[in-house]
Amino acid sequence: MEDQRKPEKDKTSTTSNLLWFFGISTCVKLLLIPSYHSTDFEVHRNWLAITRSLPLDQWYIDKTSPWTLDYPPFFAYFECILSFFAHFVDPKMVDLEKGLNYKAESVVLFQRLSVIVCDLVLLYGVYRLSKNFSMGFKERVLMWVLVVWSPGLVIVDHMHFQYNGFLLGLLMMSISYLMEGRDLMGGFIFAVLLCFKHLFAVAAPVYFVYLLRHYCWKGFVKGFGRISVLGAVVVAVFTAAYGPFVYHGQMQQVISRMFPFGRGLCHAYWAPNFWVFYIILDKGLAFILRKLGVDIPVPTASFTGGLVGDSSPFAILPQVNPLTTFIMVLLALFPCLIKIWKNPQPQSAARWIAYAYMCGFLFGWHVHEKASLHFVIPLAIVAGNSLEDARHYFLLSIVSCYSLFPLLYEAQEYPIKVLLLLLHSFLMWHSFSALFTKDATARAVVSAKKTDRQVGLKGSSSDFVEKGGFHVGWIGRCYLFGLLVVEIWGQFLHPYLLGDKLPFVPLLLISIYCALEIMYSWIWQLRQIMVST
Repeated sequence: MEDQRKPEKDKTSTTSNLLWFFGISTCVKLLLIPSYHSTDFEVHRNWLAITRSLPLDQWYIDKTSPWTLDYPPFFAYFECILSFFAHFVDPKMVDLEKGLNYKAESVVLFQRLSVIVCDLVLLYGVYRLSKNFSMGFKERVLMWVLVVWSPGLVIVDHMHFQYNGFLLGLLMMSISYLMEGRDLMGGFIFAVLLCFKHLFAVAAPVYFVYLLRHYCWKGFVKGFGRISVLGAVVVAVFTAAYGPFVYHGQMQQVISRMFPFGRGLCHAYWAPNFWVFYIILDKGLAFILRKLGVDIPVPTASFTGGLVGDSSPFAILPQVNPLTTFIMVLLALFPCLIKIWKNPQPQSAARWIAYAYMCGFLFGWHVHEKASLHFVIPLAIVAGNSLEDARHYFLLSIVSCYSLFPLLYEAQEYPIKVLLLLLHSFLMWHSFSALFTKDATARAVVSAKKTDRQVGLKGSSSDFVEKGGFHVGWIGRCYLFGLLVVEIWGQFLHPYLLGDKLPFVPLLLISIYCALEIMYSWIWQLRQIMVST
């Protein structure tokens, strides 16, 4: 009888503790309601107006505002539901013409609160991962610190303004089902996620190979039945999303809105990825050749592209188009897909999916810096698997958050973003140190070895006993010190020494320096995947 009561007690304890974490984060988010918000705030307000004021067959055609609807239909339906409540709060908010650039307190409060309420989906995703697996209390707390208290999510969603927590909650739910062995449900949630935001499709090859191998590869008769069921589920989801627009003959318009390939290779602020080095190399070669007297034409366009525009030409290196980036993402994913086919382990799903999103971030077309959340949040699931995972995640999480700093460029937000990063870094260090202690008990060592067997990593997670607890090593410390140098230069020395000259240099340094760590992280993750048995 006592053994039966213990799981119920643990489940209740998990729920109450997680709610406490979520409550603390909610209080912080409420305090940030008056803070800076980007143009994304007006984007989503306009989508409320579009879905409230116009019939469905006009949603993807309307051009009243430059912030046209360019997310998949499920997100449009989501905005339509929100607009129903927004109408009662302030009717002008959902007026297509009178509401343009409307920023009344009622609008700010409603949209901020909508993001906070939608974070309940993230909470449920984390809850599923916490309750369904043999995690100790420290492992659960670690994941809650990394996800529920993520400074990146606070900066992007609750200051800059987006709904990433809601969407990543769906992703976490899908991963939890895969790790439980409930593949059909995991695939269903992922299909739903794609109909909310198509940029998550970078992980579709991972889902396809894994579900085909793990769920459908069960002999001809059983396999055919399962692939038919899986296919029917996916078709049903996409039919529910896109069916009305197919009926109105608007699929071409919807697709053109969702995939505006006329935008430049990079976003306005260069995301810290592979293309930063490619562009810098092109600029450097062009500069050297011009100094040597070679006639090198100066490109007339930028590499970014704000709303729409032609892809920017390079001066020396080969031109890059969307097809090139697509092929590069697939090539980067290929070794992982081979590994999945050979050994489709449910416990490795989070690592594979995070790796896929990192490939998309590094080599994709017109990548936003905010997309780093797509791999940082899923990686939190495996951050406590080993000391190596912990050290890797500690540095990656800090760099990912720091790379988001340029999103909040106003002076009054500077202390907030710095405090968020420093506080979370301290909490991460404390949580990792509590998990990987020098005086770890035998029970912790056994648990670590069990995790190694589940994940299939060579070596042992109990190495931390010999290595003396959590640490990042001298290379990691030097890199973090360099991050401090970059920030001091950009915020204090550059304005003092150069004034308004070369204003792009601080942002460029952030992109380059953060890209070094993310490129290293990509190589490290690929190695971890390949050495797994």
